[in-house]
Amino acid sequence: MKIWLTSDNVDWDTSRYHYAAEQMMLTLFPLEKPEYPEGPAPTSLVGEHNAVIFTLHRGKKLTNMSALVFRGDRWHNGVVRFPSEKLDETPEAVYHTVQRALKQSFYNAGSALLGHDLPWGSLTGVRPTKLPTRALLAGATPKQAQKELEKTYHVSPFRAQLAVDCAGESVKAVRSLQPDEVSLYIGIPFCPSRCVYCSFISAAVDKCLPLVEPFTEALCREIQATGALLRDTGRAVRTVYMGGGTPTTLSAGQMDRVLSALEAHMDLSRCTEFTVEAGRPDTITPEKLAVLANHKVGRVSVNPQSMEDAVLARMGRPHTGEDIRKAYGQVRSAGQFAVNMDLIAGLPGDSPVGFARSLEEVMALEPENITVHTLALKKGSRLMENPEELPTDEQVENMLNNAWTALRSAGYAPYYLYRQKYMSGSFENVGWAKPGYASLYNIAMMEELHTILALGGGGVTKLVWPGTGKIERVTNPKYPQEYLRDLEKLLKEKAALAGFLRETR
Repeated sequence: MKIWLTSDNVDWDTSRYHYAAEQMMLTLFPLEKPEYPEGPAPTSLVGEHNAVIFTLHRGKKLTNMSALVFRGDRWHNGVVRFPSEKLDETPEAVYHTVQRALKQSFYNAGSALLGHDLPWGSLTGVRPTKLPTRALLAGATPKQAQKELEKTYHVSPFRAQLAVDCAGESVKAVRSLQPDEVSLYIGIPFCPSRCVYCSFISAAVDKCLPLVEPFTEALCREIQATGALLRDTGRAVRTVYMGGGTPTTLSAGQMDRVLSALEAHMDLSRCTEFTVEAGRPDTITPEKLAVLANHKVGRVSVNPQSMEDAVLARMGRPHTGEDIRKAYGQVRSAGQFAVNMDLIAGLPGDSPVGFARSLEEVMALEPENITVHTLALKKGSRLMENPEELPTDEQVENMLNNAWTALRSAGYAPYYLYRQKYMSGSFENVGWAKPGYASLYNIAMMEELHTILALGGGGVTKLVWPGTGKIERVTNPKYPQEYLRDLEKLLKEKAALAGFLRETR
C-alpha cells in the first residue's frame, strides 16, 4: 500500500509516524506491505487502488488529520479533529496526539471501506489492557473504562468488557508488587521437534543433543552471577517462570541441577509463584515431575494446543490427545501443582466443532488455568513459509466466542490478554483462571508492571523505570551455540545492570 504523509501548514517529522501508519494498515488490511513513494503526494489518485494520503492541517482552533484511503475502486476520507493548542505542547505530547489522530483517521476510513468495525477497533498495540488499567488506577469505574474503549477506540462491547476484566487483575497485581521486587524468566531453547506455527527460538534436541549439557552448565553460571547481582543491589525475587522452548526437554538430572542452582544462589523466600512449562507431553516423566515437586515448583503448563489427533498431526506434534490425558494424569499424581493448559483457535484442519471438543475435554480435566490463543502467522514459522488452508476469520470468532461462554459458565475468569501481528481476524490471546489462580508473572510480564530479568537462551530482560513506565530491553543470545559462545560477554552485561537495580529499588 502506498503511503503519503503531508501537511500544508505544519512542520512535522513524518518519518516518526511510519510505524503507526503501518500498524493500522496491517490491522485493516493484513499482509499488505508499505511503500513510501518519493516526492509530494499527487493531487489526484485516479487509477490508484491501494493507497492512503494523510494530511495534517492546523486551523485557528482545531487541527484536522485526514486519511484519504483508496482501496479497489472505492475511496473514503476519515477525519479526526483535536484542539490546535495541543500542537504547542512538549514534543512527546505532540507525537502522541498526532499519532492517535493518524491511527483513528485511518481506521475511520478503512473500516468504512471494509463495511464493518474490527473487534479491537482502532487499537493496534500488543497490550490493549494498558488503557483501562491506567483508567482504573486513576479512579475511573469499570463502566467508565469500558465506555472509553467503546466510544473513543471503537472496541466492540464484548472485547471492551474482556479488557476491563483483565485490567482489574492488573490493578490487583500493581498493588501487590513491591518496589524492591523483580521476576525471573529462564529460557530453555530446546524442543523435541518444531511445530508448524512456532517461531520461538528453540533447537530440535535430536539435532543439538551435544549442546544440552554445556548449556545446562552455562545456565547455572548465569544463575550464580544473577543471584550475586540481586543480593548486591538489595532485590528480591517475586516470581520465576521457566519457558522456552520446552524446559522439560532437559533430563531429570539437568533440571535438578538448574533448580538447585536457583535455590543455592537466589533468595526465593518472597517468591510466591514458580512456573515451569512442561508443555509437550512427550517430555513429561514421573522422574522430572518429582524433581519439580522437590524444588517447590507450584505451577506447571501442559499445553495440548488441540485435543484433535488430526490437527496435532498437521501441527507436527508426535503425540495424540490420549498422550496429553496421560501426561496430565502424571502431573496430578506427582504433587500439588496448579496446571495451565493452552489451546489455539484457528489451527490448520480445525473447525469450530473440533475446537469445541478440545475445549470440552480440557475443561473436563479441571486445570486451574486455561489459555486460549488465536493462531498468529509468525515470521520464521513453517506455516508462514508454507501457508495451509486455515479456518476463516468467522470460524475463529465462533471458536473464541463459544470458548468464552463455556469458560465463564465453568467458573473461569479472564485475567490477562495480549495481541500479536498477523493474528487470525485481529483477535487476541486470553488467559483464564479459576478464582485465586491468576498468574502474577503473566500479568507483570505482559503489562510490563515491574522489572523482569531474563536468563538462558532467547530471553529478553525488561528494565521498567518506576513512575514513567519507560522500558529498556537487554536480549540474551538467541541460539544455544551463541549463548555458549557469548557467555562471558553476557555475564558482564548482567553485572552492568547493577546501577539500574540500585537506582530504582
